[in-house]
Amino acid sequence: MIRCRSLARLAATALLAVTLPLTSVLAALQPGEKAPDVPLQAALAGKPITFSLQQALKKGPVVLYFFPAAFTAGCTLEAHDFAEVSDSFARLGATVTGVTAGNVDQIAKFSQLECRNKFAVAADPGASVATQYQSTLQVLGKKLSDRTSYVIAPDGQILMSYTDMNPEQHIQQAMDAVKRYRQAHPV
Repeated sequence: MIRCRSLARLAATALLAVTLPLTSVLAALQPGEKAPDVPLQAALAGKPITFSLQQALKKGPVVLYFFPAAFTAGCTLEAHDFAEVSDSFARLGATVTGVTAGNVDQIAKFSQLECRNKFAVAADPGASVATQYQSTLQVLGKKLSDRTSYVIAPDGQILMSYTDMNPEQHIQQAMDAVKRYRQAHPV
């Protein structure tokens, strides 16, 4: 099972690299910068919600991860991985939310199937929020959200910023940042 999953990840990453000519447009916001609070229409377990970073930060740190498009190979793998560890993030008082500019009409279904009802996924039509987070890329002439993960402290300060089209390290990078935050700010 694990070997098949690793092979599936490798195949998905290779397919993404070969088939999608893409160009990063901006460099992601860096640690120490203030995270923009832009309300987004989202879905959790298939139900529509409004995501507000300011509201989420009242509960603790937020893992806000941008991904290019719902129901694509790498984005599906990343959603599965975040779903698998969402309870671990919750035990640390952190909220996970995904944001995409691609296939925004499918976020309700994506939140159920790929996020496995574990966390919200928000629509970012036209990548306007991704632009504010300096996390955009061009894919076949279309502006999408880049694969960038942030960990944001309750005061709105970015603690961690990680950009890599390969979804493999995003969860570990985010988990390490949340753990460092919790060591410095126990619950």
